[in-house]
Amino acid sequence: MAPGEKIKAKIKKNLPVRGPQAPTIKELMRWYCLNTNTHGCRRIVVSRGRLRRLLWILFTLTAVALIFWQCALLVASFYTVSVSIKVHFQKLDFPAVTICNINPYKYSVVRDLLADLEQETRVALKTLYGFPENTSRRRREAESWNSEGPKFLRLVPLMAFSQDETGEVRDFLTGRKRKFSGRIIHKASDAMHVHGSKEVVGFRLCSNDTSHCALYNFSSGINAIQEWYKLHYMNIMAQVPLEKKINMSYSAEELLVTCLFDGVSCDARNFTLFHHPMYGNCYTFNNRENETILSTSMGGSEYGLQVILNINEEEYNPFLVSSSGAKVIVHRQDEYPFIEDVGTEIEPAMATSIGMHLTESFKLSEP
Repeated sequence: MAPGEKIKAKIKKNLPVRGPQAPTIKELMRWYCLNTNTHGCRRIVVSRGRLRRLLWILFTLTAVALIFWQCALLVASFYTVSVSIKVHFQKLDFPAVTICNINPYKYSVVRDLLADLEQETRVALKTLYGFPENTSRRRREAESWNSEGPKFLRLVPLMAFSQDETGEVRDFLTGRKRKFSGRIIHKASDAMHVHGSKEVVGFRLCSNDTSHCALYNFSSGINAIQEWYKLHYMNIMAQVPLEKKINMSYSAEELLVTCLFDGVSCDARNFTLFHHPMYGNCYTFNNRENETILSTSMGGSEYGLQVILNINEEEYNPFLVSSSGAKVIVHRQDEYPFIEDVGTEIEPAMATSIGMHLTESFKLSEP
């Protein structure tokens, strides 16, 4: 039976239909009041006595009136709300900009400190890749060991092991194979592995009591030797006084060629020195240590900070860095510049533009 027929049959069953005529309005209202979930309408029909019935009629009409009144208030308040939008330009504090040269120190200045380390690094590269040696006497003397022997390779040995063998490593210094049962840590490589050998290269690090050792291995031998070089490089430079390291790095006058901010010329006096252990002398523009924090009201590269840098690629350390350029990070004045983690690398002989968008959120007070 169709849904419409069911409703008609239910009405005919509950209503006293007189002959062929349809039920009257009074009968329909009585049927609705008896079957609705609205308690007031039902009480009007089933209540005994006129007083009770009048009270229930009054309560029901009052409730219906209150409902319509609340609906009218909601509609009126919805259409009477005014929205005001103001668009205006204001000056914003310009962020701090930290610039670092990828090469931390001038190679001509630190070369004497790193002579022994570089000598052992060349030997390690020859052992791994078999670079041909120059037959000249000067080259043979440069590659010969010093009187004390290879101290860096003994301190942190370079290892190589075949991917087919488990637990057996070969020492770069002695060439002997031995079993290794310590922890093996796989590190990602920046360079592609183009060497034909199946050996995986790494270095071993042990605790002070040499009871716990770990083997850091890389799929690329170049990356392994470079990380091994950086490890000893950081230890050597940590023993150099800070003032001497600042003098060995680039000065602001050497790094900055031209500087413009908001169309006005600026110079090294607008930059604050910040010495980074891995990037040497870095310089921060618009730092909080300055007398006043610069602000700007216009967007675009023409009204921001424009600098031309001289990275002095001739002074780059070939064992430490594999690329040339500078690193830049934009940050707040009260933030530490994590240049190594989130800095943007700028390539040489290229014009690079960095844009920032400021979003601020303000919470209203109660309610």
